[in-house]
This record gives sequence, C-alpha cells and structure tokens, in this order.
Amino acid sequence: QVQLAESGGGLVQAGGSLRLSCVASAPMHAVGWFRQAPGKEREFIACISWGGSATNYAYFVKERFTISRDDDKSTVYLQMNSLKPEDTAVYYCAEVDGVYTYTRAIDYEHWGQGTQVTVSS
Repeated sequence: QVQLAESGGGLVQAGGSLRLSCVASAPMHAVGWFRQAPGKEREFIACISWGGSATNYAYFVKERFTISRDDDKSTVYLQMNSLKPEDTAVYYCAEVDGVYTYTRAIDYEHWGQGTQVTVSS
C-alpha cells in the first residue's frame, strides 16, 4: 500500500508562488493533485501519467500551475505561480496503479492527508 505525504503549503500573498511536494513510500504510477475549499467539493487540479509523458490540468490553473515528477525521489511536485485568493484550499495528492492521466477523484486508490494553502489578498 502506497502512503503519500504532502508538504509545502502555507500562507502566501496574491501573486506569489508555492511548490507542493508529494512524497510516496513506494514507487508511484499515475498521480493527481486535487483541492478542497471549505463548503466545496473536492476538485481536480492536475495529473501526470506514469513516467511523466502526459499531463492534464483543470482549465482554471493552466498557465499558472505545473505538475512534475522525480521518480528517483518518489516525489511529485505542483508548482503554483500567480496564486489567487480563490486558490485557498487544502491540497491533496493521490495515486493510482495506472498508466494514463486520470481526472476523477474516484479513479484514485491512495490519498495523502493534505496540505493547507492560504492566499491572502
């Protein structure tokens, strides 16, 4: 069973940047990032295929967020630039024993505990 741990969240001003990390206890396959704001449903942010050849983003983070992976370190990153107050949420990484990119939360088998990102205006 893969265990995931997110880090890198925090408080940042609007327009700032953060880099989230998702470290796994075992080699990862396909990985996704999701977020959940208070009172809202969990939503898809970005995902990366096994091996990293394909990525997919939610339209509202394209050109601002970048997902990448370092399989030597069993780590997936989410670089977040030009942050907005509406990006405030708990961010989760998730992993599935699959090859492709997956945008639905139901497709993922393993989840981290989340890391809080707060963007002040």
